[in-house]
Amino acid sequence: MNIHEYQAKEIFREIGVPVLQGKLAHSPEEALAAAKSIGGSVWVVKAQIHAGGRGKGGGVKVAKSLDDVKSLSTQIIGMNLVTPQTGPEGKKVQKVYIEQGCKIAKEYYAALFLDRNKSKVSIMASSEGGMDIEEVAEKHPEKIHHVTIEPSVGLQDYQARELAFKLGMKGKTALKAASLFTGLYKTYMSKDCAMIEINPLVTTEEGDVYALDAKVSFDDNSLFRHPQLAELRDVTEEEPSETEAGKYDLAFIKLDGNIGCLVNGAGLAMATMDIIKLHGGAPANFLDVGGGANKEKVTAAFKIILKDPNVKGILVNIFGGIMKCDIIAEGVVAASKEVGLKVPLVVRLEGTNVDLGKKILSESGLNITPADDLTDAAKKITAAVKGGK
Repeated sequence: MNIHEYQAKEIFREIGVPVLQGKLAHSPEEALAAAKSIGGSVWVVKAQIHAGGRGKGGGVKVAKSLDDVKSLSTQIIGMNLVTPQTGPEGKKVQKVYIEQGCKIAKEYYAALFLDRNKSKVSIMASSEGGMDIEEVAEKHPEKIHHVTIEPSVGLQDYQARELAFKLGMKGKTALKAASLFTGLYKTYMSKDCAMIEINPLVTTEEGDVYALDAKVSFDDNSLFRHPQLAELRDVTEEEPSETEAGKYDLAFIKLDGNIGCLVNGAGLAMATMDIIKLHGGAPANFLDVGGGANKEKVTAAFKIILKDPNVKGILVNIFGGIMKCDIIAEGVVAASKEVGLKVPLVVRLEGTNVDLGKKILSESGLNITPADDLTDAAKKITAAVKGGK
């Protein structure tokens, strides 16, 4: 689950990670009032969407007067902000964060994430902040530094200080940066984060260190432990079909293809997408109905898939282990009748009660194409979709 910058900074304040003063605004009038409340002579107007690269898209602007705050807020609120992470469709800006300005001495990059190769949390930091980290990695890999954290002892003070020194910081500034890294690690662990990214992390002319940006995501599977974090979810920033799928406990991710996939098991779902691609097709989604699917779940899955106008065919690929093939077959038939299915449907069943499941499909009277195995299923659905163009 992703959250907005302003929400992330509230969490940082709670834990003691240094951030500048800022206030949320939903209108130019609120933005002006926020700037007056913060005080000072320079403010930054920041679009609040769940995507990075906002500055490049015109969603982050410096205001040097109160009039600027109002006019820039008027420009940004309601705009369709396109960044490298939103895709060409962009996202509509509903609110802005008004933050006090500061005299930046240098920009850095910092991130905490789970290093799956080492099965440990790591910090990645660079002296080249404000840039795409991928570009830094390609052109200046020597400027990226890693700290692997031993889970039994956590981030050690000497590791945090050493990282600050590697970034070129000195004296009290380095100590403040080390404290900030420690605070970020505390945030990561105590809130069950999936990732924390600060770009830029800045030092000021006065020698202070601040998280000038904050991109934080949480492990969805841990939210039961953090009901207060679950309340920060902004469904308006999410793909509607993915939000709808969540109501039925369906693991669904929308993609750009035209073949809808309904599969049980995450690994099988990924293999299904791979084999569709192998035979010249393009999956429209990842969808794992889980081991406890029933008629209602399958029907909901069909409806969600068909809400995508790009879907020209559906492949159902079920291995009946915990889930019995006859139950899935009944769900497929019921769903097809309820939604009035008009696109090609290929079904591959294997496992528990497979013969009964195939009988239910063949006697349904519906235009369902059976498949003997996964390769056969992929070939049949790609051919059907291409033939229907």
